[in-house]
Amino acid sequence: MAQHQLDPSLENVHWGFFDAKLPPRLEVDSGDTVVVDTVSGWPDVAPDEKRYSPVHREIFTKLKPQLGPHILTGPVAVRGAEPGDTLEVRIKAIELTADWGWNVIRPLRGTLPEDFPEFQARVIPMDRKKMTAKLAWGPTIPLQPFFGILATAPRPEYGRISTVEPREFGGNVDCKEYVPGTSLFLPVFVPGANFSAGDGHAVQGDGEVCLTALETCLKGTFELVLHKKMKLAMPRAITPTHYITLGLDLDLDDAAKQALRDMIAWLVEMKGWKPAEAYVFCSLACDLHVTQLVDGNKGIHAMVRRDLL
Repeated sequence: MAQHQLDPSLENVHWGFFDAKLPPRLEVDSGDTVVVDTVSGWPDVAPDEKRYSPVHREIFTKLKPQLGPHILTGPVAVRGAEPGDTLEVRIKAIELTADWGWNVIRPLRGTLPEDFPEFQARVIPMDRKKMTAKLAWGPTIPLQPFFGILATAPRPEYGRISTVEPREFGGNVDCKEYVPGTSLFLPVFVPGANFSAGDGHAVQGDGEVCLTALETCLKGTFELVLHKKMKLAMPRAITPTHYITLGLDLDLDDAAKQALRDMIAWLVEMKGWKPAEAYVFCSLACDLHVTQLVDGNKGIHAMVRRDLL
C-alpha cells in the first residue's frame, strides 16, 4: 500500500470549521498510509513569533479562523467511500514537532467560568527527549500526545459548522485514549469520507477542565481503511488495551446513557450476549470517563478492557 504526506499550508488547512462541501486536498486508496502534519497556535495565545515555523506563521498571517479556533490539516478522501460506510483510522504514530505548547483560560468558557473570569494565556516548554513538560510553578508532567480532533466530514445538511462541538462524525472529541495502536471508527457522511486531523495535545486530563489541554503541533501517521456498509451512529475505538464507545450531549447524564447504550450494543454484537447480560457486565467491568466538559457537547467515553473479552 502507498504512503502519502500532507503538510500544513495555506492550501491544505481549514481553520475553525467543517463543511461537507470542502474539497479534498489528497485522495488515497483504502489501506494507504497518510502522514498528516498539523499546527496549533497563533499570536493571541503564544505571542513570540520566533517560536513558529515559516509555514505556521504564514497560516495565521494570511488566514483567519471561521467559527472555531482549531487549525486542521485535510481533508483526505478515500476512494470508494460512500455515506453509510465506516472509515477506520489506524493511528500508527504520533510525533511532537515543537518544543512548546500553550494553554488558555477564556471568559465565560471552561468548567468554572464564574471562578476564573479573566483571559489567561500560558506558553509551556516541553522536553521532547524526556517527554515531559515543566510548569512554571513547579510540577513536571509526563507527556502523552494525541489528536483532539480526528474527523470525517459532517452531514451535508449541516452546512458550515464550528470545530468546537464534537459530533457523530468525530471532531473535537478530546479523548486522551486515542494513542498509537488505536483504531478509531468514524461514520462516513460524504463521498470520499474526507478525513481531517488537528488540535494536537501534548497531554490532557480527562475533562480538559480549564478549556484547553497543552495544545501543540503534532505529526500523525494514519492508515485509512474503508469498511463498506458498516454503518455506525457514533464513533467507536479499539485501543491497545480497551474497547471504547462515545456519548456526546449538552447534558452529561445523557452523554453517559449514549455511551453505555452503544457499549451494550457492541457487546451484544461481539459476544452474542443478551442485552441484560451485557448491562450487568458493564456494571461490573465498564468504566465511564468524562472525556471533556468544555466544548458545548460534553463527552463521556465508556471503556472495557480487551483482555476481559
